Amino acid sequence: MTDAIVVGAGPAGSAAAIGLAQSGAQVLLLERARETGDALCGGFLSWQTLARLDALGIDGATLGGQRVTRVRLFAGQRMSETRLPGAALGVSRHRLDTVLQAAAAAGAGLERGVHATGIADGSVQTRDGAGLTAPAIFLAAGKHGFRGFAREPAAWQREDPVMGLRLRLPAHPALERLVGEAVELHLFDRGYAGLVRQEDGSGNLCLAVHKSRLDEAEGDPAALLRVLGGALPQLGERLGFADWSHSVDAIGRVPYGWRTADTAPGLFRLGDQAGVIPSLAGEGMGLAVASAAAAVAAWQRGAGGAAPGYQRALAARMARPFALANLIWRLGENPHSAALMTAGASLFPSLVRIVSRTTRIRSG
Repeated sequence: MTDAIVVGAGPAGSAAAIGLAQSGAQVLLLERARETGDALCGGFLSWQTLARLDALGIDGATLGGQRVTRVRLFAGQRMSETRLPGAALGVSRHRLDTVLQAAAAAGAGLERGVHATGIADGSVQTRDGAGLTAPAIFLAAGKHGFRGFAREPAAWQREDPVMGLRLRLPAHPALERLVGEAVELHLFDRGYAGLVRQEDGSGNLCLAVHKSRLDEAEGDPAALLRVLGGALPQLGERLGFADWSHSVDAIGRVPYGWRTADTAPGLFRLGDQAGVIPSLAGEGMGLAVASAAAAVAAWQRGAGGAAPGYQRALAARMARPFALANLIWRLGENPHSAALMTAGASLFPSLVRIVSRTTRIRSG
């Protein structure tokens, strides 16, 4: 008998499947993609997330990522650099998902190419018309919308929704010298770009930009990046390593700042299906793994009936990190407040470390 079905084999779903299997559950893990892809962004693993992965038997050496020890802010002509509270890791989603899915498959049944389309009455419906039933269902479909589970962005985003963009910068010795062991945030009008190097030395450049800013570039992400590179010298220097023959990846209407305390008995909502923290916090993967650990612990205590209590408790844990990340984002996308914030970071580096800690999802 199947004790639990996990929908989605990204970090949240795979971590949940590993934890459930380690608890002795019979687990079925469903993944819509037939091959492991390289999801948009999500390549920063904080010191806290690394500790949670280690508890699942996944250590940093297995991932083989790029060590990250500093955070660097750019706003106009201003720059600040601060040591992080702990060593983090830059790793591609392809590498992270490959390692986690292999570990999950060792204890759970992993079925690829299964596109779940709905959940009702303790059953997962699939595109081919099948209905899969289990006493507990863990919804970890990532940023993909899921029928019947609306996710509304914060009110200030609705008139001008946010788009996610990603461009990979090929490995180069000069890029290594420029970025080093830092995660960078380049702040600009109506958006920001985050850059971190990954296990192969390449740079993962991810942007969150309002649609109005993309519209000014006639909806062309590459054109927008070129405009930004011309206006922001430090970002332009890094874009000098771009291979423009590769398209810029994009995802529309990401509901940053959304979170929920609602669910039904037997249904545990994980990761981006529980809340979408603004990506400049670097805690997307942290939320994925933390929510998986909390859901498994709740299931151990009360099986499927523990889902509503778990969801309320997770939403409460998300409240402070989300509020602070949203505030910093609002300040960062305004050129005047971004410059003041960056100057303050240079003068008071301890505040940056406090913010770095406060935007983590604490343990339950």
